[in-house]
Amino acid sequence: MAKQIKIFDTTLRDGEQSPGCSMNLAEKLEVARQLERLGVDVIEAGFPISSPDDFAAVQAIAGIIEHCTVAGLARATKEDIDKAYEAVKDAKHPRIHTFIATSDVHMEYKLKMTPEEVITRIHDMVSYAVGFGVEVEFSAEDASRTDRDFLLRAVNTAIDAGATVINIPDTVGYAMPEEMADLIRFLKHNIHKADEIELSVHCHNDLGLGVANSLASIGAGATQIECTINGIGERAGNASLEEIAMNLVTRHDYFDAKCNINTKQIYRSAQLICSITGVPLSPTKPITGANAFAHEAGIHQHGVLCNRSTYEIMSPESIGIPQNKMVLGKHSGKHAFADRLQSLGYTLSQDALVKAFDRFKRLADKKKIVSDRDIEALIGATNSGEEQPEQVKYVRYAIMSGNTIDSTVVVTLEIDGKEQEFTARSNGPIDACYRAIEGMLHSEAVLDTYGLQSVTEGIDAQAVVFVKMSKNGDTVTGRGLSTDIIEASIKAYLSALNKLL
Repeated sequence: MAKQIKIFDTTLRDGEQSPGCSMNLAEKLEVARQLERLGVDVIEAGFPISSPDDFAAVQAIAGIIEHCTVAGLARATKEDIDKAYEAVKDAKHPRIHTFIATSDVHMEYKLKMTPEEVITRIHDMVSYAVGFGVEVEFSAEDASRTDRDFLLRAVNTAIDAGATVINIPDTVGYAMPEEMADLIRFLKHNIHKADEIELSVHCHNDLGLGVANSLASIGAGATQIECTINGIGERAGNASLEEIAMNLVTRHDYFDAKCNINTKQIYRSAQLICSITGVPLSPTKPITGANAFAHEAGIHQHGVLCNRSTYEIMSPESIGIPQNKMVLGKHSGKHAFADRLQSLGYTLSQDALVKAFDRFKRLADKKKIVSDRDIEALIGATNSGEEQPEQVKYVRYAIMSGNTIDSTVVVTLEIDGKEQEFTARSNGPIDACYRAIEGMLHSEAVLDTYGLQSVTEGIDAQAVVFVKMSKNGDTVTGRGLSTDIIEASIKAYLSALNKLL
């Protein structure tokens, strides 16, 4: 019988810690719902004590998720554990995930604690967490660089104190696959209650081995893998959920293991994270990159035409990339539009469907044919219709521009329910628009990055603009979509400003 591997998704915690990948409450709720549709076993919803916003997000996610375990991260302190419990206590399946570093370098320089003090802390804080009557996971931070005998002692202390899930992180992405496998085998043979404990790994990607180390750990006996959508996370990121899941499916003969991931939701999940964070996928990203199922070389094309298995070890349909040939345009009805949304993996409330259809019809007036990629971009991060509150709304713009004159623009906004307009000049139209907005708002926010992508090909293609803006240490992402590049740029800027405001 194939062994069952649990998927612990930390996109909303470790993934969100990636610079520029912060999310607001509505976005986090949307990601959480999609993770549940994807079939992950555990959603690590955040680090509750880190900020009031993070606490509120974990608490809100715990209140809406029906089937997944919802975990809150906590350092091995009473204050952290209290906060984590308060955040997850109303979840159908709550978990407190507490951690402390165990490597010599972390204990000496970060914790400034002796090994004996760390052991005592593990016993006391895991026991304290268990006292709340919820599932408790213990992580030994920097486990892959920890002395093995001390790591075993730390882990057994946590198990004896009541932890039922033990996580072995390769925190800085240092381990090699065989080293990671050997460590898991060592622990599997020596930990207390080995048959009752969920043995987990959390592998970072600093040397590009996050997925390889996770898969090696499965082969050695790990039963839970911690990972993120698109592999996002601190520094070089985490092990990629979609790559791990499709390895288990595609090479079932090798691993003899399975997980609960609904692979047909993988593409939708990847696109959602890109849409929210503004971080695009590399075309050569395994599984979900634009080139993952593209065949340009003549010999490859010939082979695929004869039999797809010559060069495709999995099908685009298996990860949810639709192959629907039905054309949508301005004469398409709401029923056809709803069917297409369902085939793309979207589940909308009736109210959200009405709003989405209205946006579709307005787009269809500008484009002869609306593609699946247009629809995905149109829906964006508002699958459930929970759009962020807008203190400032875009109304219109008018511009005079040319290659031999400065651009002059008039931007009209609705600010707290009242229309205002401002005129600005600059040597480029988009900069002029941004100067006009700042002339009204005086936000003092800094535009860190600006990116423009075409959603599809053709002169009537939609443009999606992503901006990253910062103020007082907070960095947010804004997204704007339009067939007009300047309008998309204004919308992206205001999207980010509304988050900061």
